[in-house]
Amino acid sequence: MRLWRQIARFVQAALRVTSAAWVAMLITPGYCRAAEPAPALDSGDTAWVLSASALVLIMTPGLALFYGGMVRSKNVLGTVMQSFFAIAIVSVQWAVIGYSLSFGPDLGGIVGGLDWMFLRGVGPEPSSYARTIPHYAFMIFQAMFAIITPALITGAFAERMRFSAYVLFTFLWATFIYDPICHWVWGGGWLGARGALDFAGGTVVHINAGIAALAAALVMGPRMGFPREPMPPHNLSMTVLGAGLLWFGWFGFNAGSALSSAGLAASAFVATHLAAAAATVGWAATERIHRGKASVLGAVSGAVAGLVAITPAAGFVGPNAGMIIGLVAGVLCYIAAVVVKFRVGYDDSLDAFGVHCVGGVVGALLTGVFASTAVNSAGADGLLYGNFGQFLDQVIAVVATLIYAFVGTVVVLKITDGLLGLRVEPEEEVAGLDLTQHGEAGYNL
Repeated sequence: MRLWRQIARFVQAALRVTSAAWVAMLITPGYCRAAEPAPALDSGDTAWVLSASALVLIMTPGLALFYGGMVRSKNVLGTVMQSFFAIAIVSVQWAVIGYSLSFGPDLGGIVGGLDWMFLRGVGPEPSSYARTIPHYAFMIFQAMFAIITPALITGAFAERMRFSAYVLFTFLWATFIYDPICHWVWGGGWLGARGALDFAGGTVVHINAGIAALAAALVMGPRMGFPREPMPPHNLSMTVLGAGLLWFGWFGFNAGSALSSAGLAASAFVATHLAAAAATVGWAATERIHRGKASVLGAVSGAVAGLVAITPAAGFVGPNAGMIIGLVAGVLCYIAAVVVKFRVGYDDSLDAFGVHCVGGVVGALLTGVFASTAVNSAGADGLLYGNFGQFLDQVIAVVATLIYAFVGTVVVLKITDGLLGLRVEPEEEVAGLDLTQHGEAGYNL
C-alpha cells in the first residue's frame, strides 16, 4: 500500500508540474504556436538578382541600337536618345513615386499607397515580395522593367515627336499607366488576386507598351511621305547588334524574375532561349513563303517577337511549350507587323505594336494553355491540363490591359499635346530630329 501511495503522489506532482507548464505556454506571448523563421538573406539569390538587374538595364541601350538602326540616318541620335533618356527620367520617377504606386500597400486593388515615396521604408532587409534578397535588390530589379517599357513605345512614333514632349509623355505614362497596371498584376492588385499569370511582364510590359504604341501611332499620324516614299533602315548592322543585346539581357528579364538562383531560374532561362530561336525560324519561314526571301531584319524581329511571347510564360511552362509559343508568335507577329499594318495603313514606324502587343497577347493567352504546376508549384495548370479558369483569367488580364492602356495613353498624349505640342514642325521633320532636337549629327563623314 505504501508503494501505491508513493506512486499516486508522484503522478499528482507530475500532473501539477505539467499543468503549470501548459498554463505558462498559454499565457506567454509568442508561446502559443511555433515562431515563424525569420527571413534570411541568401547571398546567391542576391547576387543573381543584382546581376539580372544589370542584364535588364543593358536591354534599354540594346533597344536604342535596335531602333536606331531602323530609322533614317538623320534621326538616329534622336531615336537613340529616346531610349537612353528613359533610363534617367524613369529611374528618378521610380524612386520618388513609381515604386510606391506599383508595389506599395494596396489601395482597393487598383494602385499602391504612397508609403514608400522617396524609398522610405525600403532598405537592405528582405521584403514581403522576396524573402531571400534585400528590398533594395527587388526594387532596383523592378525599376529596370519600368525603364524599358515606355522606351518600347518610341518605336511607334519614331522620327516625329518633340524631345520635350517625349520627356513629359514618358513621366506621365509611367505614373498613370505603367504603375497601376504593374500593381494590378504584381503588386497585390486585382488581376494578381484573380490568379492571372505574368511571370516576367508579358502583360505589364509588352501588351501595355504595345497597345500604347498603337494609340501613339494613331494620335500622331504617319510620317511625312508615308507610305509613298521608301523609308528603309539606315544601318541594319546596328539593329542586329541591338537585337543581340536584347536577347542577352532578356535572360535577366525572364530568369531573373524567379528572384532566386535555383531551378526555376534555369527552367525560365532555357524556355526563353528556345522560344526566341523558334520564333526566328517561324518569322523567317513565313517571310520566305510570303515574299520569297528571308531578310536579316525579319530574323531579328522574329527573335524579339519570341522573347516577348515567352516572357509571361517563362516560369510556368517547360522548354517544349516554350518552343511552341515562340513558333506561333513568330508567324502571327509577322502577319501583324508586315501584312496587316500596310493593309490598314497606320504608321507604326518600327513595329512596336505588331511585335510587342501581338507577341504579348500570344504569350499571355498561351500561358493560360500550357501553364503547368510541374514547372512551378506557385502557378496553376492551364487549359491543356483541364483548367479553363486559368485561361479565362488570362483573357480578362489581356482585355483589361488593352482597354486601360489604350484609353489612358490617348489621354496622356492629348495632355502632352496641349501643354507642349507632340509633333515637330514639318521643316524640322524634313531636316531630321538629330539636328533640330539635339543640335548634333549621327554621322560626320
